[in-house]
Amino acid sequence: MGASTTAMILLFAAAVHVYGYNRPDEFSRKRDHLHRMQGILERRSLQQQAPRSPSGPVVYHVTDYGADPTGRNDSTDAVLKAISDALNGPGRGVLFEGIVNLGGARVDLDGGNYLISRPLLFPVSGRGNLAIHGGSLTASYNFPNDGYLLDLSSPSNSTYNYEFITLRDLLLDSNYRGGGISVTNSLRTTIDNCYVTRFNTTGILVQGGHETYIRTSYLGQHVTAGGDSGERSFSGTAIALAGNDNTVSDVVIFSAQTGILVTGQANLISGVHCYNKAAGFGGVGIHLRLPGLTQTRIVDSYMDYTGIVAEDPVQLTVANTFFLGDAFILFKSVKGVMSGVNVVDNMFAGGDRGIEIVQLEGNFGEVDQVAVDRNAVKGMAVKTTVARASVEGEGPSWTADLGAALIFPNLIKQVQYTFISDAASFPRHFVRNVSDNKVVIQSDVAVPARVYVTADQGGTYL
Repeated sequence: MGASTTAMILLFAAAVHVYGYNRPDEFSRKRDHLHRMQGILERRSLQQQAPRSPSGPVVYHVTDYGADPTGRNDSTDAVLKAISDALNGPGRGVLFEGIVNLGGARVDLDGGNYLISRPLLFPVSGRGNLAIHGGSLTASYNFPNDGYLLDLSSPSNSTYNYEFITLRDLLLDSNYRGGGISVTNSLRTTIDNCYVTRFNTTGILVQGGHETYIRTSYLGQHVTAGGDSGERSFSGTAIALAGNDNTVSDVVIFSAQTGILVTGQANLISGVHCYNKAAGFGGVGIHLRLPGLTQTRIVDSYMDYTGIVAEDPVQLTVANTFFLGDAFILFKSVKGVMSGVNVVDNMFAGGDRGIEIVQLEGNFGEVDQVAVDRNAVKGMAVKTTVARASVEGEGPSWTADLGAALIFPNLIKQVQYTFISDAASFPRHFVRNVSDNKVVIQSDVAVPARVYVTADQGGTYL
């Protein structure tokens, strides 16, 4: 019985052990655990297949796409793929109507120099809040002559193509084939700390849209620091503003036929240093080519041997600007209109060659609210709309000839004068004649007198 009893006890214990391990609640827990693990693995697989919306900034490194930072191999496709992925990246709401907010995504050029064989034309429009920065782009020898290295001009049915696109810390070398940057029908674009060179068309072209800010940048067709032996052959335009409400500030233009060409309204140019092709060689620092409605302000700038040309200027201000090397302002008549023009508080310095600080080309038949005054001039001929003279002698007639100083021929709209005489009797006196920019003061009797005359060509200020 002892052995048999022992076997039965062991068998019973084993049965109890097996029954305890396979209780229904234990099976349920293991089954639930396996199902949870399977679900986690399935979700991870789906997340790996679908794009995720990251919680932080999205940075697209062009070198991750195979771009060659040494500039030896063509990187066009790689850089374009990085830009395309950025434009197609996750959105965070909208900016202007129809513009997807990319949330501050960045295309990083990783400090490399990339060879580009065709324009980096943005493939998707209706995007905003994106930056491209930190490197150099160089056009290859087969780059198209009419292309731009960076081209924000994708066709779109929306009001604007792009909004709040930032291009900064870039060097763009067009290799004398095409231009640098083209911005078309875009809103609030910033071009900051860029160096654009070796263009044969236009360094930066802005068409349509508005509020493009170009600042703290350098542009030149040829890399020079002035006194270039090939200056006479400079061509192209550094900046073309063919849109409204744009600003160019703290920019240096060191070579080109034309520094800034303005064909849009309400633009501001400030802190700009133009020493592109000299006026004596046919160059123009700033050309305002929108006759009849200029609406441009040029302030706190430096025109270095190259001047300003304005066609039929209407609402134009040039103030606190330095003109060096006989640089001057030329007003060109298209329909003979000039109105609301202020050229005040500037400095002009020349080589004592008699060059006038303000010049006219053609006839202006409609002149109103024009003030050219309070300019500091050295070594050039003063021209103004408000001229002053004094004439002393024995009357009865005193003639003040103001033709040398006044800008417009045979145009005086207002006259003020002061008559001072030590004669015992004070005569009656009056303005006798105003013609050919001469003012004749006459008295009813001949007396010794000094007459001070101020003549204004500017027109009425109500």
